[in-house]
Amino acid sequence: MLLSLKNITKKFGDEESNTLALKNISFDVSEGEFVAIMGASGSGKSTLMHILGFLDKPTGGDYFFDSENTKNFNDEKLAALRNLKIGFVFQAYNLLARTSVLDNVLLPTIYTSGLSKALAEKLARQLLEKLGLSHRLRHWPNQLSGGEQQRAAIARALINEPRLILADEPTGNLDSKSGQEVMQILQDLNEEQHTIIMVTHEQYVAQCAKRIITLKDGQIISDEKVSNRMLAKDGLIK
Repeated sequence: MLLSLKNITKKFGDEESNTLALKNISFDVSEGEFVAIMGASGSGKSTLMHILGFLDKPTGGDYFFDSENTKNFNDEKLAALRNLKIGFVFQAYNLLARTSVLDNVLLPTIYTSGLSKALAEKLARQLLEKLGLSHRLRHWPNQLSGGEQQRAAIARALINEPRLILADEPTGNLDSKSGQEVMQILQDLNEEQHTIIMVTHEQYVAQCAKRIITLKDGQIISDEKVSNRMLAKDGLIK
C-alpha cells in the first residue's frame, strides 16, 4: 500500500468559528493506481490534495505514506517527503517565468543530493524529449503553448522519480486538443506503473482514471472503479 488515510479531518478557523472542510476521510491507494478525486467547488478536494502532498497538515486522523505514519513528522521531514516522493502538476503550470524550460524541469533536483548536476540534466533532457519538448529546452515558458507548458510541468514532476504524482486540475487551462494530449501522457505514465492521483471537476476527465472518489461537503460519497474507462487517445468527449 502506497498511502492510507484513516479518519482524516481538517478544520479551518478557531474554536469559536470554524469550518470542517474534511470529515473522517478514509481510503487507501496502492502502487500503480490512477485515482480521480471529484467534487463541486467547496467539496474539499483541494484541501485533500494539499494534505496528500504534505502542503498542509490534517487536524485529526492518520496519514500513512510508504508505511510510515506522517502524523508527527516535523516540517523538515515533510518537506523532504514532498520534494523526493511527490511530483506535482498544477492547473496553472507554476513554471518560473524568467527561467528556461530545461532549468524549470531541473528545479526539484537543486534540493536533492542523489543526482549529480550532469546526471540531472541528462535525465531532464530525456524527459523533455519523451514529452515532445526537446526543441524547447532554452525557451521561456511564455514562448510555449499551454499544452507545452503543462508537458514541461509534468517533466518537472517526474525528475526526482517520485512515488506519487499529484495532478490538480491538469487540463483546467487547456483547450480540448491540449487537454487530450496531457491526459494521454498521464495514462501512458500510469501504464508504466506511476501512481497518479488527480483532482478534477470534469466527469469526462475523471473517466480517464481507473477509480473515482467523489467528495461532497467534505465527505466521501462514493469510491468506485471506472467501468467504462475513457482512453484519451480516442478523444475526450465533453
